[in-house]
Amino acid sequence: MIRKLTSFSTRHRWMTVVVWTILGAALSFVGQAMMFDVTDSQAGDFLPKKYDSAVALRTAEEKFGTRPDPNALTVLVARDDGGKLTAGDQRRIDGTAAGLGRARIVAAKPEPLRKDHSQTPRVSPGAVAPDKSFRLLTVSLDGNPQDTGLQDVYKKFRHSAQEKFADGGLRVGFTGGIASTVDDTDAEATTGKVVSSLTMGLIVLLNVAVFRSLAAALVPLIAVALIGGVASGAVVGAAKLAGIDLDPSTPSLIGVVLLGIGIDYFLFLMFRFREQLRNHPGQDARTAAAETTGRVGGAITSAALTIVAAFATLGLASFGQFRVLGPAIAVAVLVMLLASLTLMPALLAVFGRGMFWPARAWKKERTGGLAARLGHAVSSRPLRYALGSLVLLGALGAGALGMKMSYDQQGLHETAAVRTAEQISRSLPAGVSDPHSVYVRSTDGGEIKAGSLTGMTRELGRTEGVGQVGRPVLSKDRTAARVDLFLSVESATQKARDLVSGPVRETAARTTPKGTEAHVTGTAAVFADISTAVEKDLRLVFPVAALLIAVILFLLLRSLLAPVVLMIAVGLGFLGTLGASTLVFQHGMDRPGVSFTLPLVLFLFVVALGTDYNILITDRIREEMAKPVTARRAVAEAVRHTAPAIATAGIVLAGSFASLAASPATQEIGFATGLGILLSSLVLSLVLVPALAAILGRGLWWPRRPDRTSGRTSGRTPGRRHAQREPFQAPAAGPEPARWGHELDPALLRSDQRGRG
Repeated sequence: MIRKLTSFSTRHRWMTVVVWTILGAALSFVGQAMMFDVTDSQAGDFLPKKYDSAVALRTAEEKFGTRPDPNALTVLVARDDGGKLTAGDQRRIDGTAAGLGRARIVAAKPEPLRKDHSQTPRVSPGAVAPDKSFRLLTVSLDGNPQDTGLQDVYKKFRHSAQEKFADGGLRVGFTGGIASTVDDTDAEATTGKVVSSLTMGLIVLLNVAVFRSLAAALVPLIAVALIGGVASGAVVGAAKLAGIDLDPSTPSLIGVVLLGIGIDYFLFLMFRFREQLRNHPGQDARTAAAETTGRVGGAITSAALTIVAAFATLGLASFGQFRVLGPAIAVAVLVMLLASLTLMPALLAVFGRGMFWPARAWKKERTGGLAARLGHAVSSRPLRYALGSLVLLGALGAGALGMKMSYDQQGLHETAAVRTAEQISRSLPAGVSDPHSVYVRSTDGGEIKAGSLTGMTRELGRTEGVGQVGRPVLSKDRTAARVDLFLSVESATQKARDLVSGPVRETAARTTPKGTEAHVTGTAAVFADISTAVEKDLRLVFPVAALLIAVILFLLLRSLLAPVVLMIAVGLGFLGTLGASTLVFQHGMDRPGVSFTLPLVLFLFVVALGTDYNILITDRIREEMAKPVTARRAVAEAVRHTAPAIATAGIVLAGSFASLAASPATQEIGFATGLGILLSSLVLSLVLVPALAAILGRGLWWPRRPDRTSGRTSGRTPGRRHAQREPFQAPAAGPEPARWGHELDPALLRSDQRGRG
């Protein structure tokens, strides 16, 4: 199937390139235009309906017609001179606020398929500081806070408010909701551009250094950008058809994944394409491209399906952000796989030997070099290198002892929104700009009287950590009530989550009137429930993903032992990466713990993506062991041929993920995945797995063993004659140079003869 597909794409190479170009342009436009229509930044919307905060959110919507507003922002109004607000100032604030609430903000003309965000903001009065140093207003705008169109509307409102309040000698500050989103986006804009440029520069420089060709550096980037557009449109289209919402971080994660694996797959193909052209100098480019993809296509397909299977398991998660992230990445990777088997071979067929112009040294095979020395060292002393790798991974993995989960926001930018929030918290309860609510609903259909809730409000007010409790508000049908409360601690902290999930919920449940039930919602309540959901998901997704990956490895390698070896290797890589991340962030930076999403995301990215390199090296080891050479010689040749591709691809992929570390929100994921990919490519795939293969020899493929005479895999048990170790013999001279070279190191020959055959 793979050979038929690649053969068709190389025969019709220009048509294949044109079709992908048209698809890339069209779907990229659709994806960018409609992305914000299928994203939801409200974390509570991703919770299963059974959780307490989710029940409270439904009560708010059904009985009060309100939904948590991710755009609700708090506006601080104070005197320019820093004095106390006078009665005249208060009247001026009321009048200006009323005017702002009547003025329609006209957005710039939207691009095709984009929503028009022109609207009239809703402005409501808020609390006054006890020392009358400021007054708060609450403002709400409709739309997705990640949408640049809505962000422009907010900026217009902010500018208008600053001008109108300044006319009365007042200054304003904005925090929370869309204000924080916009400030963080602006703070990261320059950094993001620099990091993106550095990432692209790294890819170009590495490819130029390896291939000595500008085409080999630029063509993969252009191709991956094109494929990324198709994948983006496919993900948005699938989400739109399925009626699901994506988390705002999904597009950026998809972009990083596609950039990394796309460049990786193109590198795998280019290295093998160059080898094919070198070994068959008279072969035309189309045939060479088809033959190359036919050889590597199986490994690439298995590697991609490993990622797809791993992320597809997130569809079993109860937490909605995980449940939609996994299938979205799986769809994007499937698009990349299809492009790897069609567009990439077509491009190789189009450029041919020009892909490596003006370099000429590649036409002659090097038998020495760093890769050859590494292969020789690992294959001749495999036990030493295996133990060294295990000690390194074990030392890093020990850092995971005592690991804790953190739901706090770390490393926030010092923005105007943050400074405004700090000023408010010095005078009012810390949670005043992010209130929590207790929703009481009747269970027997009877009416609720405000007086019956006096005991609840009194007890809540006495709860340590609760700064202020509002008066009960009844729904229109009087079958539900809302009691707002302000915490004395920041909502986005572990203290707030412990407070809400413990004393607040217990007090509310204990003091509810007969025939009613109480549910608590708000930022701390939602994230307390998310922590419970995530813990359950970890126990489900880890084993299912590992099982699926093992099955794919078994189908590729047709062996029981080899998949076990690879799974143990990637498992150690995951533990080492998690331990190192814990050492850096929890212990080194003295944080309360690592991000609650890190273990699951790290497991999927490091295990699934890291398996790519293990599949590539193992597939090449099997190919080399099918030749009439000793097992250790086969391992040495496999490392020599694949080390440049794996090392280059690993550095590119690690650099892509490391770019996420530029943003405080994804700093831990960027560092951890970058480190994990480096460990997977440079330690696991180039040292540990080859060393274990050299130790196990052809027994690695048990119960099947490569037949060294036919080059095929045999299911029968070899006889005594086949089991004997024979010294390496150079192949007879022929029309094609031997791909494993002519020059032999005497020490390697001796180790071959001693090694397992």
